[in-house]
Amino acid sequence: MTENITSILVVEDEPDQRELIVDILAASNYKVESTDSVESAIILLKEKSYDVIFSDWKLGNLSGIDLLNYVKRNCMETGFVIATAYGTINHAVEAIQQGADDYLPKPFKRQELLLTIAKALKAKNLRKDNQSLSDQLSEQKQLVGLVGKAQCMQKVYERIEKISSTNATVLILGESGTGKELAARALHEKSRRHNEKFIAINCGAIAESIAEAELFGAKKGAFTGATSDRQGKFAAAHQGTIFLDEIGELSLSLQAHLLRFLQEGVITPLGSHDEVVLDVRVIAATHRDLEKEVEAGNFREDLFYRLNVVPINMPALRERQDDIPLLANHFIAFHAKQHGIAKPELTSESNRKLLEYHWPGNVRELSNRIERFVLLDDEDELTPEFNTLAASGNSSGLPTFELPENNFNWEQFERYCLSSALKKNKGNRTQAAKYLQMPYKAFLYRLEKYQIVNE
Repeated sequence: MTENITSILVVEDEPDQRELIVDILAASNYKVESTDSVESAIILLKEKSYDVIFSDWKLGNLSGIDLLNYVKRNCMETGFVIATAYGTINHAVEAIQQGADDYLPKPFKRQELLLTIAKALKAKNLRKDNQSLSDQLSEQKQLVGLVGKAQCMQKVYERIEKISSTNATVLILGESGTGKELAARALHEKSRRHNEKFIAINCGAIAESIAEAELFGAKKGAFTGATSDRQGKFAAAHQGTIFLDEIGELSLSLQAHLLRFLQEGVITPLGSHDEVVLDVRVIAATHRDLEKEVEAGNFREDLFYRLNVVPINMPALRERQDDIPLLANHFIAFHAKQHGIAKPELTSESNRKLLEYHWPGNVRELSNRIERFVLLDDEDELTPEFNTLAASGNSSGLPTFELPENNFNWEQFERYCLSSALKKNKGNRTQAAKYLQMPYKAFLYRLEKYQIVNE
């Protein structure tokens, strides 16, 4: 097994002084190389790396500060000690301000030299550890597809980081396609439960007739067709995490069962009188406004507060526009690898269109469009109907409209346009969406958002 030996580069233009320093360090089991100028030191640094550099201040036409500046730009982890002439405290202050780990006034004693080298080595190792932690955090921030550098996404990462190791119930809010399940998986993967099951359930996709048995289990004979005991999703997730997507779709009856579990940690399978104690972390998600659902009587207020212990708001893609190029490149690489084909390149024009589009389907829509582009390598397939009005080269189709001088309520205006389009098309949603030149799913989402019924 090869032992790691600390390597040191000594930069000193006085031969006797250089030889003395090298001898002291070599005698202390350091691997030492030396040179007499900044220029030759830089040549060596381009060829290999060193743990610590010990440099004199004055080195011909250049100085130790010049070498320090190069090291900080190109070898950021490397420790650096600079030797200064006796009484030149201003040099020492400048060296520390520029990023040196320590300075050593001449003349110095053997032990003083070794102490400064040890200090620089410790600082070097600390920087290396910090970089390693930073790299790990960067990887964790992209767990299971979470990608983004926008400030709003940084807040999401920070919240996940703070609560992932706890057992707190989490409610993830956001429009469809914003990555709510990815955030839930990230919470699970970073928790102490990461070796246990993560079970995801779409509450809106479970038939009401079997929902209770599906979630909480059932005993043999509990209902027609129950020929044996049935384990529910909660029991299957014991000691792990259960993710209840679209929690707003859960019936009031099932909401009561869920509330009991959150309060007492027990379930009662359908057809049984025995309570089952479970250890399951609950993460829920919805694109609905649950507070409005509570007011409308569609969602239990006590359950809402139980779920909303720690909310996480997933931003819409239009709120993190700076992330669109990053996400596009991420999905190009991902889908190219997934399908085993070469990565196509986006033109600047397509990048511009990606930035200008409003993305009603959010990150999911971007991923789907990029996958199609990767498979076909055709940018016309990537942005076929983007900015159709802009592409026409005129705005003759726009009604006469001037923005008011004071504040303008966009949501109220959007609601008016949606409602008017429905009236104009006699309640036909498909025709209304076409009239507004809006994708049908985006149109339906906005109707639900503003709770607009057929006019």
